[in-house]
Amino acid sequence: MSTTQSERLRELLAPLVSARELELEEVEVTPAGKRRVLRIVVDSDEGVQLDACADLSRDISAALDETDAMGGAPYVLEVTSPGADRPLTQVRHYVRATGRLIKAQLTEGGELVARIVAVDDEGLDLEVPGVKGRKPTARRLAFAEIAKARVEIEFNRKTAAGDAAAEEDESDEIQEEA
Repeated sequence: MSTTQSERLRELLAPLVSARELELEEVEVTPAGKRRVLRIVVDSDEGVQLDACADLSRDISAALDETDAMGGAPYVLEVTSPGADRPLTQVRHYVRATGRLIKAQLTEGGELVARIVAVDDEGLDLEVPGVKGRKPTARRLAFAEIAKARVEIEFNRKTAAGDAAAEEDESDEIQEEA
């Protein structure tokens, strides 16, 4: 039998979360003044919509009202998705981040910023951006080499079509100068 409150809550809530075709990422109870905050973090391959969080919140609230899992003290329930800057800790997190830029702290020191090209059970195939106009390079990184990693938020990411258009503009300029 579970010993901690978080483990008991996880056992109670996991079936409710999976019934909505979501994955239970985290269950956290933290003090907040005279109350506590129960934060439930859920995710899915397609992301989590606000309506899904609201529906799940009602399901969880009803289940908690029927049990004494939270005890008699007041609490605030938060049902949320992990957010863009969450740590990548499981293979499925990396799979969901395929095509995205990540920053990885390496176990042997240093860090690496690269785009995830592919993911398998052993590690990642990455594209390391070129520096000062150089072409990107491919790199293989095993999960054992990663101490921690997060997705890097990109505001000005060029798309493949945008890259091709930029290259065409550059070649037009070169031809015009000649």
